[in-house]
Amino acid sequence: MHRVSLAGLLLVAACAAPEPPAAVGFRDGAVPIYSNAVYEPGRITGDWVQVAAFASGEGAGCAPGRVTVSGTAPALTVAGALCLDGERLAASGALVPVGPGRVRPARAEGVLAQDWWLLWVDVDYRTLVVGTPSGEFGFILDRSGSLPADRMAAAREVLDWNGYDLGRLKGF
Repeated sequence: MHRVSLAGLLLVAACAAPEPPAAVGFRDGAVPIYSNAVYEPGRITGDWVQVAAFASGEGAGCAPGRVTVSGTAPALTVAGALCLDGERLAASGALVPVGPGRVRPARAEGVLAQDWWLLWVDVDYRTLVVGTPSGEFGFILDRSGSLPADRMAAAREVLDWNGYDLGRLKGF
């Protein structure tokens, strides 16, 4: 009888739902993340100003970053630096395609050295939202650096949908 009750307890324990992954970085790892597979790589060329990023502290911690994307798709390059969690990090070199809506800068510092998932770009390619499955970073770029409220709302909605903690999103 002892074996039967032990087997029953093990069976019940096996049916219990597994614990969801804990939050990773600035993103809930239990929430699926999706890259924008239909964006047109050639349309992201030009200058971009960082208008928001995720940070652990009260403020962004450094000045907004700037990057320039140049070249002809699929051979795009990036040059510049971004403020991520209070640290200024550089990214340069080829933007190597690693999947649909996903690139990796050939030379990047810190967390920027991982795949950049392009989560959203508005229809006119004025605003770009970038994140990563690890949740270690996420940021919003805009061509003008002055993001209108409607596009900021759309960018925030995309980040929220992809599991990011909007309470930690800091504007510049």
